[in-house]
Amino acid sequence: MEQQTLKITGVLSDPTRFSIYQYVAKQHRDITVQEIADAFEIHANVARLHLTKLEDVNMLISETKKTGKGGRPSRFYRLSDEVVSLQFPYRDYQKLSEIAIDTLLSLGDIGEKALIETGRKFGFETAKSYLQALNLKLETLKNEEKLNHIKTVALQQGLNPEIHFDKESNEVNFRIYNCTFKELVPDRVPICKMHQALINGFFDFFFTDINLKKDSYMADEVDYSFCSYNTLILP
Repeated sequence: MEQQTLKITGVLSDPTRFSIYQYVAKQHRDITVQEIADAFEIHANVARLHLTKLEDVNMLISETKKTGKGGRPSRFYRLSDEVVSLQFPYRDYQKLSEIAIDTLLSLGDIGEKALIETGRKFGFETAKSYLQALNLKLETLKNEEKLNHIKTVALQQGLNPEIHFDKESNEVNFRIYNCTFKELVPDRVPICKMHQALINGFFDFFFTDINLKKDSYMADEVDYSFCSYNTLILP
């Protein structure tokens, strides 16, 4: 544990390498060495070195694929599913959350309902606190401004969000590319419901009583890399 922590902190201590990791995290797709070289204005060999070091500590993974343009296959990099947690001294908050959630779910329907309601309340209060910190009034915001604020709130929660707004239909498509409860989902399906309720809480604060329709989710049998939600908002 300590040796791995030292390796990770050593890899991330380089500002360029840390920025490269953030860049890859935000793209939602595979990245090539040349793209990193171009984006950071560094030589391809230097870009490859940074990416390799990130892969060495399991923060990225890579695979070789043909590009369809002929020539040699290229190596593509993307985020690893492995969770990196740095704490001094060590704390196992994931285990604590597992105990708390299992305790709730042992109560049956009442426990699951409480979990979902708490998720929605937390999402609502998080959005409310965010806007208060900016000293902004909800009634002065236009729909697009509200959606931008929702995206920021979700970003602060580590959800790696994406929002698309169709002005003609007033339809909103909201995607998250990181589930902060992902490790708990396979054995605890209600966690997905709670997570959706939390996101619903964001929308409830800004738009009042919004219900999100879930189109796809990461835990699906189909290999989705994101959770996708749709809703309509009043013009």
